[in-house]
Amino acid sequence: MHSYEFLIPIALFIVIAYIFKVIAEHKTRNKLIEKGLVDENVKHLFLAQGHNILSSLKWGMVLVGVGIAFLIGHFVPEDISHEVTASSALILAGLALLIFYFIEAKKENR
Repeated sequence: MHSYEFLIPIALFIVIAYIFKVIAEHKTRNKLIEKGLVDENVKHLFLAQGHNILSSLKWGMVLVGVGIAFLIGHFVPEDISHEVTASSALILAGLALLIFYFIEAKKENR
C-alpha cells in the first residue's frame, strides 16, 4: 500500500491560503461597492474574478493527468512505483498543459 500522508498538510495549506484569498477579495469588493467606486475603471477587476471555463478546463486536464499517473503507479511493481508515479505525473501534467495551449491558441485564432 502506498503512503501519501505527506499530501495532507500540503493540501490543507493550499485550502487555507485559498480561503484567505477569497475572503480578502470579498472584503475589497464590498468596500468598493460601499464607497461607490465601481465604475468602468474597476469593472475589469470584477470581470476577471468571474468563472473562466478555459481555466477550469486547464486544471481539470492537469488533475486528470496526475490522477492517471497515480493509477499507473499503483499497477507497477512496488520497487519502482514511486519513480514511475512521480515521472508519469510530471509527464502527463505537462502533456495536459501542452494540449491546453493548443486548444487556447485555436480558440484565439477564431
